[in-house]
Amino acid sequence: MTLRLPALVSSALFFFAAPVSEAQIPSPDISKPTPLTVSVWDRQRVNVTQWFSATPNAEQYAHVDSLLRIALQQRIKRIDWTAELSQNSELWLPNDAVSPVPAQGHLGLGGTYYAHNGNNRFPAVASFKQGWIRYHFAHDSNTIRLGRFEFTDGTEIKPTDKSLQWLQANRIAQRLIGSFGFSNGQRSLDGVEVKVNKGSWDVTAMGARAVQGVFNMNANPELDVDAQYLAWSRTAAKQHVLVRAFAIGYHDGRTGVTKVDNRSQTARTADHNNIRIGSYGTSMIAAVPVSKNVKLDGLFWGVLQNGRWGVQDHRAGAVALEGGVQFTQVKSSPWIRGGFLRTTGDENPNENTHNTYFQVLPTPRNYARFPFFNMMNSKEAFVQLMDKPTPKLDIRTDLHFLGLTSRSDLWYLGGGPLDKTTFGYTGRLANGNSSLATLYDISADYQVTPRLSLTAYYAHVWGKDVVRAIYPVNTHAQFGFMEMNYRFSLPLQRTH
Repeated sequence: MTLRLPALVSSALFFFAAPVSEAQIPSPDISKPTPLTVSVWDRQRVNVTQWFSATPNAEQYAHVDSLLRIALQQRIKRIDWTAELSQNSELWLPNDAVSPVPAQGHLGLGGTYYAHNGNNRFPAVASFKQGWIRYHFAHDSNTIRLGRFEFTDGTEIKPTDKSLQWLQANRIAQRLIGSFGFSNGQRSLDGVEVKVNKGSWDVTAMGARAVQGVFNMNANPELDVDAQYLAWSRTAAKQHVLVRAFAIGYHDGRTGVTKVDNRSQTARTADHNNIRIGSYGTSMIAAVPVSKNVKLDGLFWGVLQNGRWGVQDHRAGAVALEGGVQFTQVKSSPWIRGGFLRTTGDENPNENTHNTYFQVLPTPRNYARFPFFNMMNSKEAFVQLMDKPTPKLDIRTDLHFLGLTSRSDLWYLGGGPLDKTTFGYTGRLANGNSSLATLYDISADYQVTPRLSLTAYYAHVWGKDVVRAIYPVNTHAQFGFMEMNYRFSLPLQRTH
């Protein structure tokens, strides 16, 4: 079903702007019976992109993301449920942001949306976003949920420490499985989730099939892609530490889709075997007050992978280490952090082992706010500063130094399977180089009212050797957006 109605909404809200949010429509308070409630989320975003250039004319364009989600929710005794529809629309997509030269690929997100929606400049589709029912056992936080839902790894238990909550949401969650909430199609899963929670610890199990979406506006059909997830999480040290151990099984049965890796086109086209990968990892985050004025934080996240990459064996891994200091008695609570990430890349395309770390079904934008890269075959060092000048305003600025682990592998982009015909990740040849880019970005989030929030974001990229080999004329890129988020929930009946 193709609709153009959201264009009217987008035009009316074109000059508003607001924060990037990976949050779902708020769930009802499950600690007591609730009335039938309608929840609405309206997000309007104006994007401006200037991509790297291989010709005298730099690729520059603007487009609009329009998203409307409407949900019905209710709790009746031990059961709560949600049914949600979304209206996903892209407006004024560029028709010249997909390069005819394969090595140059999509020239920013506008080209990606255009290519994945039938070369339509105004794709708009109504989608069944969520529809699930959840049963609460005698211990109310022990639950089983069935249906179509969103799932984000790393958020199984919520700590009370605010700094730990930020680290969990922004530096741990969705590295491997996420809702890809920054995209307009987003990602849902069809399956089952079981939770056993005893306050300081939690065990979560999930098995599901991925649903089409992300850059494809038609977020309705299932894909032949499934994932299984098991995690144990625990808070410690008076809620200042959160540890987790997890395992993920992943299967991609789309045998007619060509895989993206550093093998020759002939070898990849001939490989119709399934992908089956196991990921096994642990993470720890800590935010510990060391004095009245100072809080220190630390983060460790590591993953090992094995399995089959089509006809090849798969062996890969990743590790991240981060730390920071927050000055809690300064009025704006400045928080300075830094860290590094390293993931494996493939050194020899002619061997029978695939060594490129695979990111599964993530939300890349949490860790690449200008998403021209992801964590595959990646090495990264960064520093960041967060500040809160007023209670309603949050400012964040980052500086990232990006490279490739293996110069024999690819520069990877993307965030996982999104439809039945494309792999979900793309790659550009490194051409024997490893230095990718330096990225600087800054964002401002303003909470106008409890329902309305606004954001402005700007990023500038200085491309290095990898970029220069593909885009020799202009190795700089820029991306910015302004966004408005408006959310509200209303009860449709009284409780008795």
